[in-house]
Amino acid sequence: MTAKPMREAHVIGLLALVQFVNVLDFMMVMPLGPDLSRTLGIPTAHVGRIASAYTLAAFISGLAGGGFLDRLDRRKALTFSLLGLAIGTVVGGFARTEAQLLATRLLAGAFGGPATACAIAVLSDLVPPERRGVAMGKVMGAFSVASVLGVPLGLELSERYGPASPFFVVGAMAAAVTALAWTVLPPMRGHLEGRPAGSLPLRDVVDGTAVLSLVNSALVFAGNFALIPNFAVYLQYNLGFPREKLPLVYMLGGAVSFGVMRLAGRLTDALSATTTIAVGTVVYAVVVGAIFHVPVLAAVPLLVFPAFMAANSLRFVGINSLGSRVPRAETRARFLSLQNAAQHAASTTGSVLASFWLAESPTGALVGMESLALLAIVFACVVPFTARTIEQRVRAREDEERRVRAREDEARRARAAAAAEAAGV
Repeated sequence: MTAKPMREAHVIGLLALVQFVNVLDFMMVMPLGPDLSRTLGIPTAHVGRIASAYTLAAFISGLAGGGFLDRLDRRKALTFSLLGLAIGTVVGGFARTEAQLLATRLLAGAFGGPATACAIAVLSDLVPPERRGVAMGKVMGAFSVASVLGVPLGLELSERYGPASPFFVVGAMAAAVTALAWTVLPPMRGHLEGRPAGSLPLRDVVDGTAVLSLVNSALVFAGNFALIPNFAVYLQYNLGFPREKLPLVYMLGGAVSFGVMRLAGRLTDALSATTTIAVGTVVYAVVVGAIFHVPVLAAVPLLVFPAFMAANSLRFVGINSLGSRVPRAETRARFLSLQNAAQHAASTTGSVLASFWLAESPTGALVGMESLALLAIVFACVVPFTARTIEQRVRAREDEERRVRAREDEARRARAAAAAEAAGV
């Protein structure tokens, strides 16, 4: 199932575009929080609920996808998901109330979640484990590009043309990537070859190692999304950071993250996913502590926000590279859909937790961010230990699979030699 090098490079580029529009669709709502609050009358403490609507829908569709995605051609599943994402995003531009915006974000999330799972499944089918870290770093780099280019552009569009305009632009981009994916990707049915009739029970897809992987992903995303949806509000109303400089903060953070993700991919392939995750966790704990507990550093967002993005880049590449190795090919899309569901469920939990945890002062400032940040650090510090257990189990299974393949190859050569000898006689 491994593609030729040129095709592999083309597909990685396409999957990076898929991730770019998907991540941008999700991320743009968070920095637009103050603008949406002003134009739609949404309380600043409710901004996290808008983001959580997307993640809640992605969680539900991820659970559903865990039951059937591996029975579909990868190309068809990916393009259908992207088309739904495009439609849901465009409709969001017509929202005029908080309830309408919540409904449209639910629609976008219902398709955006499976799109991510399908994209990572395609990548994992095409790229062998020994090169997957670098490939994952390139695809995950879309997160950074969305911050460098997309989020500042969204903020600028909102400033000039209103907060509905980013929804229309991103929806059009998603539609274009849908057409490109259908054109560029070949039919992908290799994972269906030799598959038994019907579908494996869920218990055969989610074993003990898979459960640990799902928990790991949930811890990372729950802690992160207790904080991320509230960053723009915190910067403006707690720290007095100028609205017009927000695009620069996200642009610089994304630029740093893009470089770090490429480095994280190489580090993962050269050493281990656990090492990458551990380094990212140390940086994350230090930076989050500084942002919310060291006022002198927090007052310099152009310094601390890029460091926050860099820490997350290390953790995301490590987590996703390791997660792609947990399932076998015939259950990969189903497991990745469940992993995506776990990530979005955790993101929803983190966002909703923050909306109830935080209070709004008369000036619009958020009250309670310091204690919420400590909780996020606690979640983060558990992850390297569970990652180490997962990687040890995955390596043991991969080693056993290599030994089995070697024995099978040796047996085939022996049979061929015996047949040749018999023919000669």
